[in-house]
Amino acid sequence: MNSLFLSPEHVLQGGYFNSTLRKLQEPNTSIEPHNIMYPVFLLENEEAMQAVSSMPNVFRYGINKLIPALSELIEKGLKSILIFGIVETLPKDASGSSADSAENPVIKALPRLRETFPELVIACDVCLCPYTSHGHCGLLGDTGAIDHASSVTRIAEVALAYAKAGADIVAPSDMMDNRIKAIKDALVANKLQNRVSVLSYSCKFASSMYGPFRDTMKSSPMAGDRKCYQLPPGSAGLAARAAARDVAEGADFLMVKPGLPYLDIVRQTKDRYPHHPLFIYQVSGEYAMISRCGDDAEVRTTLMETLTCMRRAGADCIITYFAPLILNIIGNKQ
Repeated sequence: MNSLFLSPEHVLQGGYFNSTLRKLQEPNTSIEPHNIMYPVFLLENEEAMQAVSSMPNVFRYGINKLIPALSELIEKGLKSILIFGIVETLPKDASGSSADSAENPVIKALPRLRETFPELVIACDVCLCPYTSHGHCGLLGDTGAIDHASSVTRIAEVALAYAKAGADIVAPSDMMDNRIKAIKDALVANKLQNRVSVLSYSCKFASSMYGPFRDTMKSSPMAGDRKCYQLPPGSAGLAARAAARDVAEGADFLMVKPGLPYLDIVRQTKDRYPHHPLFIYQVSGEYAMISRCGDDAEVRTTLMETLTCMRRAGADCIITYFAPLILNIIGNKQ
């Protein structure tokens, strides 16, 4: 055993004994502003600002409150956001008609955001669940099961409406088969394919970690669950097939959701599609757990370790509610 420890090729710690050398041992794990996307909740009431009780330091904003909040973050380096629309007075019906109506908060806000922040990359979540009376991510047939053909058509209509209103990225989160092709076809037909990207929630799992988000969005299903279209937690094979499907249909970017429990899927997806930028969503349950892991110093340490591990696994961009805190940490280091 002594000869093993004395052998030069087994002396590892001489390569990472100070902070600069440690950085050399961590290729592609830096956390820069472009590696972070900030999810924001947008309300109908343009003057509203509501705290989210289950997610400390997270708020739901009307557009007139969101713009000043974003201005401060953009000054600190924020490069991109992901918008989720919330309706409280607009009607919810079987087809999700409010998802792309002229009064939808996302449709109304996009031109103002585009004008106010011309350099900000704006992504819009595309799903029907916040707008349907039944709370599912697609349309239901007579039997109560998902009608895939009509769902895909409707999702493409909503994505196109966001694209026309000014979104840089449309991000379908519904997990319906073939919706990427339908969205791409709609963008091509409207000559938007060269200025609007498609970020696919390609590997989205039926997780128990979405609870705070669904409470915030008021988007839980009225009956049943989403296990018939979101992926089973142990299904690495299905995740690979879902990513392959979306790549074949023209997705510009891929995503794994949730984040930390699925880093093996991140690595699997990045290894198979190294030339597709890969996003990872640090979901609301992950946010809530880290937020409550200790004092401020412990939260920061745990957060940055987690983000580093996500980058190490292959994530190019991390969607996280911690974006304001991360920008502060990065800024202080610089």
